[in-house]
Amino acid sequence: MSVALEIYSLTASGEAGTAPEPRRRHDQRGAALVEFAIATVVLLTLLFGIITYGYILSFKQGLTQAAAEGARAGAVGGNIEAAVSRAVGAFNQTCDVGGLDCKSDTIAWPPVAYPCGTHTCVTVEVTYDWKNYPILPKFPGLGLLLPDTLKSKSVTQVS
Repeated sequence: MSVALEIYSLTASGEAGTAPEPRRRHDQRGAALVEFAIATVVLLTLLFGIITYGYILSFKQGLTQAAAEGARAGAVGGNIEAAVSRAVGAFNQTCDVGGLDCKSDTIAWPPVAYPCGTHTCVTVEVTYDWKNYPILPKFPGLGLLLPDTLKSKSVTQVS
């Protein structure tokens, strides 16, 4: 058995009626707008942060691949510096593809060939100046969390 409970109040004429709806206080009129503005700023910062870090991760993967290709080319080819220059130069050519705008060439430090055990190893380090040449527009406040340079290093053993 269920019991319904209704709240009645007396109107000015003394008749029974439903309870009046609560009235909003006048000093809270703009509170929803202020809360929306604060929440929007936080959510947009998170959204652009996620997008920016995704692009940085993708770009870093490209740098790592360029360093690995340069080290592999240096290990296989006769002229190490020319082989590394060709491999990293290929990354510079493809950097402006797919909506990315690389305003600065990546820098491949001169490859280092050194003895490691009974073999020779080739080390290639590739860097990109992200602070001065970002591939995305800067979002206010996000620059404090982003790296200044992106670096990748690869070592290959020459057999």
